[in-house]
Amino acid sequence: MEVKFALCLALACTLALLAAAQANDTYIPSTTGGDNYYNFYGGPSLSASVSGTDEFDRGDTVTLYVDLTNYGRITGFKQDKVPNTATEYALANAEQQEEAKITTALGVKTTLVSNTSQIEVQSGDQVVQSLKAGDKTAGPMKFTIKLAEHAPAGVYPLTLKTQYDYQSNVMVYASNLENIPNVNLPPTFVNAQWSYFYGHTTQNLTIPVVIKKKADFELVGGNGTLAAGQKKGELKATYKNIGDDPVKDAIARLSIFQPFSSTDDQAYIGTLDPQENKTVTFRIDVDSDATPKDYGINSEIKYTDVNGDTIISESMKIPVIVTAATQSLLLPAIVILVILGAAGGYMYKRKQKKA
Repeated sequence: MEVKFALCLALACTLALLAAAQANDTYIPSTTGGDNYYNFYGGPSLSASVSGTDEFDRGDTVTLYVDLTNYGRITGFKQDKVPNTATEYALANAEQQEEAKITTALGVKTTLVSNTSQIEVQSGDQVVQSLKAGDKTAGPMKFTIKLAEHAPAGVYPLTLKTQYDYQSNVMVYASNLENIPNVNLPPTFVNAQWSYFYGHTTQNLTIPVVIKKKADFELVGGNGTLAAGQKKGELKATYKNIGDDPVKDAIARLSIFQPFSSTDDQAYIGTLDPQENKTVTFRIDVDSDATPKDYGINSEIKYTDVNGDTIISESMKIPVIVTAATQSLLLPAIVILVILGAAGGYMYKRKQKKA
């Protein structure tokens, strides 16, 4: 009896690799027949991590690289049927080898979702064909995200929605074992049938994205009403540091275009702390043939940050109203004086003639 059991066990071990090779990886089993010798418990368990940096500047459009790792494991198993014959022992061992694949994630689809209006995800789903337990994706998944121009500094958790299938059970059947005469190969199963069953699950993983501290500016007040032909007209602008860091040596600069010109298109701001604002004045000339309408002149701030680097801010538009040219009162006054003078001379001559 012990010799028979040892023979069966050895035969089962020999057939294990063959059984794995014969396994069909299709998601839909061709048959639901067979015997269930084991029930395995456990499954895949995915974890996501950022590859490279997760810190970015506000206003940037960047690529976020994400790795997936499968930490799946088998938590236990239960024998469902006890084998009695050599064929059944071989089948039971073959099934056990296949059941161990319960930890492999199959057809993984990932979707990156933003939970805030400060970050926009611009790329679609990413698909990983399969991921065995203990493995990491061969290359990181790539997601394009856009950070809002004035997003506050801080940590923003994004959600990586993952969906995948996994092998939940295997059933096996064979009518017999067959030895091939004069061939040094292990016995093969006769009339083998393999049935695979799959489950589907969803995991939501967290991907943190950090928006770095940085100075940021907003035009909180700015206007100018200038007349066509006016020289050195005042254009005022109020800038506020809405960022997280102070700045120094800040200079506001204009991008001048026709019908405007200026030799005073820069204004010194100096130091500007977070939530502090300052008003500066520019001097602008307007062409005499300028069309009366509303304009916008772009401005920017050049400053030194806390690291000593020279930075140029995003452009901010200052509204400007151009009115029609103001008519001079000098010419009408001269005309009136000439008329009055002529009238006075005429009246004087008449008096002289009467005298």
